This record gives sequence, C-alpha cells and structure tokens, in this order.
Amino acid sequence: MEIKDVEKLAELAKIELSLDEKKNLLSDMEGILSYVKQIQEVNIEEIKPEYEHRNIWREDKIEERDFSGDLIKEQFPESQDGFVKVKKIM
Repeated sequence: MEIKDVEKLAELAKIELSLDEKKNLLSDMEGILSYVKQIQEVNIEEIKPEYEHRNIWREDKIEERDFSGDLIKEQFPESQDGFVKVKKIM
C-alpha cells in the first residue's frame, strides 16, 4: 500500500487528511494487512468444526397476565389521585 492508495480512500470517504494523518493511516493499514496475512497462513485443514444442530424455536403460548391499573398501583410504594408516584429524574 502507498500514500496514493490512502489518498484515494480519503477521496472516496470525502475526508481531508493532512500528510501526517495519511502517513499514520498508511502505517495502521499496513499493520492490519500484515495481521490478515498472518491469519491467512494458519493451517486449519486438520481442524474439524464442532457444532450441533438443534431446534431453538418454541411454540408461542398466550400466557394470561393481570396488568390491571389497580394491580400496578398496589405494587408502587406511593400513589396519588390514581397515579403512581416516581422519583424525579433530571
């Protein structure tokens, strides 16, 4: 990779880079590409993937729940004029 490649990427991304930023980006990208090459060299031919197939779906079931206003008000420590009181958040 060269500076002209970084400049082309910056142009495509519509960002302006100083010469120092281009050099730093070039250095970072060379490090990334070097790491990718290192990963590509790993021999994985003898490694067999271990995974199991199983059904993770479940049947939808309607569960009866009581969400009445009175039940909810009973669970709050304070209420006033039919409304629950909560702490002020600011």
